[in-house]
Amino acid sequence: MAFQPIYDAVAGRAWGYEALVRGLSGEGAFEVLSKVSPEQKYRFDQDCRVKAIELASRLFPAGEDLMLSINFMPNAVYEPAACLRATLLAAGRYGFPTSSIMFEFTENEEVTDTAHLTNIITEYRKRGFTTAIDDFGAGHAGLGLLADFQPDLIKIDMRLVRGIDTSPARQAVVAGIVGISKELGITVLAEGIESEAEFLALKAKGIRLFQGYWFGRPAFEELPQVRYASV
Repeated sequence: MAFQPIYDAVAGRAWGYEALVRGLSGEGAFEVLSKVSPEQKYRFDQDCRVKAIELASRLFPAGEDLMLSINFMPNAVYEPAACLRATLLAAGRYGFPTSSIMFEFTENEEVTDTAHLTNIITEYRKRGFTTAIDDFGAGHAGLGLLADFQPDLIKIDMRLVRGIDTSPARQAVVAGIVGISKELGITVLAEGIESEAEFLALKAKGIRLFQGYWFGRPAFEELPQVRYASV
């Protein structure tokens, strides 16, 4: 697992870290996941959760209130309560609070059974976990998915972020997402930030949480240094 910081522009510090799947030779998540067969998806998903919690319990500084963000594959979850057992056991074993764990699923993975996904989100929230939609605005369902159910947080896809400081169209789209999210009580995070100009343009739209290479690249089984914005 590699860890990438999530920056809180209001607090001026790291809000948390996303655990990202990596191969032993540095292979990215897409390459690793492409080798996982459908029959292995459930076990792989479970093992990644446990590994992320184990590493975070060792790497996160004691006494700091940090979130651990873990990706999961909705189509690999057959029954939400049963699939959470390994997560809850790992959190208990390593003394990691469930209130500091965020589960995010990518909008790029097509979900054919929205009722099943709603059940997953409901069960995760009941257990004290935070829920998030990753890659929002560039996936299969977009606003339709948000209308079906509301997670705690959405992560605006980097394709909407890239060059937003010079794109009135992107600024308008993001402003719309921020406005809808505010009405629904959903926190917005902008991911894929690669420049100060992008950060400032998004911060001006009222976004508080940020992630991207400009703040820190993923570090393999360690916490990377975080760039702290001066504004």
